[in-house]
Amino acid sequence: MSDESGPAAIRVVIADDQAMVREGFSVLLNAQPGIEVAGEALDGQEAVERAAVLRPDVVLLDIRMPNMNGLEATRRIVRDRQEERGSRVLILTTFDLDEYVYEALRAGASGFLLKDASARELADAVRIVAAGDALLAPTVTRRLLAEFTRLGAPRAPRMDRIEALTERETEVLALIAQGLSNGEVAAGLVVSEATVKTHVSRVLVKLGLRDRTQAAVFAYEIGLVTPGGRARSGQG
Repeated sequence: MSDESGPAAIRVVIADDQAMVREGFSVLLNAQPGIEVAGEALDGQEAVERAAVLRPDVVLLDIRMPNMNGLEATRRIVRDRQEERGSRVLILTTFDLDEYVYEALRAGASGFLLKDASARELADAVRIVAAGDALLAPTVTRRLLAEFTRLGAPRAPRMDRIEALTERETEVLALIAQGLSNGEVAAGLVVSEATVKTHVSRVLVKLGLRDRTQAAVFAYEIGLVTPGGRARSGQG
């Protein structure tokens, strides 16, 4: 059914083993303009199945669920839809220091949101992820950086991959790795948001990465972004 009145609503599947959480998020999101809850799942396996059938824009996944946790569900949802315009995964967690943060991002999650987020934050997060941006809350970004520090030295052999990037593209990569949206990057660099989107697209193509969240993980892994949040120069 086509809708001539405006853009299609962002379709969401909510996966959480607690019925009250699913129902609460469903009510909050269905009350938001331009967002509709297409379905619910009570564990990771059901989330994967719902995503395959319903093809939502965003899957909200609790990271800790029975039968299949959010980590494995993320891998399967991302893998199953890789050839098409796939569902993006937004991980829900109770703790900003959850040890799964790093692995879920590597698995393909587009971001994290704490379960105590407000209705506005939840709706904004869904819109940000649906638009293809990464969502890394400041507390989660700090935890992610701490995890990279704990794991030790950057994976230096991959550093040469950014030699294909221009100086501005390297700068944009470092900024999105710090959790900045396209709008925030544009404001910081005093360029248009369209220009930033072009730079991000070129970065992804040149580095062979799927999305900006993978780009953020890549930047941390090679040491382009330091735990202090400053970027190293990738150019000689």
